[in-house]
Amino acid sequence: MAKPSVAVHKFSSCDGCQLAFLNAGEDLLRLAELVDIRHFLEAGLADETAEVDIAFVEGSISTGDESKRIHQVRKNSRFVVTLGACATSGGLQALRNLDNSNEAWKRAIYAQPAFIQTLERAEPVSQHIEVDFEIWGCPVNGGQVLAAVRQLLFGISPLDQKDKVCMECKRQHAVCVMVSEGKPCLGPVTRTGCGAICPRFGRDCYACFGPAENINPDALGHRLAGLGLPPSDIARRFLFINSNAPAFADAGKKHYKRGFDDD
Repeated sequence: MAKPSVAVHKFSSCDGCQLAFLNAGEDLLRLAELVDIRHFLEAGLADETAEVDIAFVEGSISTGDESKRIHQVRKNSRFVVTLGACATSGGLQALRNLDNSNEAWKRAIYAQPAFIQTLERAEPVSQHIEVDFEIWGCPVNGGQVLAAVRQLLFGISPLDQKDKVCMECKRQHAVCVMVSEGKPCLGPVTRTGCGAICPRFGRDCYACFGPAENINPDALGHRLAGLGLPPSDIARRFLFINSNAPAFADAGKKHYKRGFDDD
C-alpha cells in the first residue's frame, strides 16, 4: 500500500514556519516513515508539481506568479493546509495594504523598485483558493503541524485551537503581566498554540498566533489606552503580524491615521 503523500510549498515568507516543521526533530523522522514527502525545499526535496494528499502552504500571495501557482497547488492536492501568519492572514507583507501603499513601500525598500513585480495587495491564501485547514502562528508550533498531519491521514478534522492565550497562562500558572506589571498584553484577544511563552517569561503577548474566538478587541483597546498607550501604539499592536485578520484590522484602524507620527 502506497504511503500518503505530502508537499510543503513556499510563497512570500521568511521560511520560519518551514523551519519550525524541520525543528520537530525525531517526531518529524517518525512522520517521514509514515508519509512520502515529495516536495519540501527546506529539506532538499523538489517536485513542485507533484500530486499529493496534503499540501502545506507557507507564505502570502504577493506576486502575479504566486497567484497562478497557488491554483496549481490546489489542483494537485487533496487537502490544502495554510501554515503560519503569512499564509493565514497575509503576514507582515500585508502592512502595505493599509494605505494602498504598494509603490511607496517598494521605493522605500528597494534600490531599483522598477524590477520588483508585486500585486497591489499581499493576501492570505484563502482569498485565492479553498483552504481545508489553517494553522496560525509566527512561526507555527511544530507539534500542531505534526498533529494535523496525523489527524488528516486518519480522516479526522484537525483540532482548531481557538482558546485565548489568557487561558493558556492559567494552565501554565503564569502571572498576568497586564495585571501585575501593567504591560500592554494582547493575550485576551490572541489564540493559543504558543504555550504562552512570552507571558511565562515576563513579556507581553504580541498576537503572533492571530485572533482567538469570541474576542472583544474594542474593550482591550480601551484598556491599552488606560495603560497610557497613545493611539499610534494601540494601532501598531493590532496592525502587526496579523494586520489583515478582520478582527485585528477593524480594531487597529479605529486608532490608525495614515502616515501618523508618534503621538
